[in-house]
Amino acid sequence: MTGIILSGGKNFRMGENKAFLKVRGERIIERTVGIFRKIFKETIIVTNDPLAYLEFDVKIATDIFPGKGPLGGLYTGLFFSSFGFAFVTSCDMPFLNSEFILYMKKHEKNYDILVPSPADGIQPLHAVYSKRCLHPIKKLIEKDLLKIRGFYKHCKYIEIPDSIIRSFDEEGKMFLNLNCRDDLENIVCTS
Repeated sequence: MTGIILSGGKNFRMGENKAFLKVRGERIIERTVGIFRKIFKETIIVTNDPLAYLEFDVKIATDIFPGKGPLGGLYTGLFFSSFGFAFVTSCDMPFLNSEFILYMKKHEKNYDILVPSPADGIQPLHAVYSKRCLHPIKKLIEKDLLKIRGFYKHCKYIEIPDSIIRSFDEEGKMFLNLNCRDDLENIVCTS
């Protein structure tokens, strides 16, 4: 399985590259790459700024279909993946849980998509995808329909229920992502 980090956002609300924000003294991208090195044989960062990530010993890919948001990044990561399955996350999730990722990794064989479904809604940017998803993703991109979940109905998928998620993440922080300065300040204040 490949670990894919989507880091192609424009960061308008944050004002700087979210991957390089420090949480608890460590840049988010360093923590994510560190977790991925322990779990996956291959890590890919999908970015529109490849020079910013040269310090990391990982594959770097730029969008095959530029300007198509996270769906385009997902397509690119899967396309360049050496393995049949990939765990995909965004670059702005500082509290990834390696035990939960390992749980997901153990259950991928029977599905094209494994997606967490906590009480506040599914998490498509913290999910496992099969390379079998490439064709339905490409069809959406060609139609400029860029909602990630738009191709789920064409694939065999399962949602991981909140009861299982909570057994790994009692505090409910695992899917927290940073979109603006207030999000970062709230993490600093509550950590």
